[in-house]
Amino acid sequence: MGIDFAIDELYASGWTAADPTTCQQHQDGRPYPCVESVRDSFKDAGFELSVRHIQLFDCYRAEWRETSGGASGAVVGQTEDEAAVYALSQLRRLQVSHAGSLPSAT
Repeated sequence: MGIDFAIDELYASGWTAADPTTCQQHQDGRPYPCVESVRDSFKDAGFELSVRHIQLFDCYRAEWRETSGGASGAVVGQTEDEAAVYALSQLRRLQVSHAGSLPSAT
């Protein structure tokens, strides 16, 4: 996948760098959130994010759970940053799809 793809997906979800001080900068100049900032975003949405190295496959797995403990989703990446950024893009897409499926008030 690569960090480029993860950042592309994050930007495609409508993400913008509201606070550049919590961001890292990609070699092409685009800011992207640091892992702690991603964790904070998950926490604000009611989830707990964990990112861990899977030594057997030499990759990182980002997994998020509801605060009640139920697993909600997971992604993998080659680096911790990549997995976290891609996970945030998936969370944002999920939030948009759920918002679009809610009945409108009349």
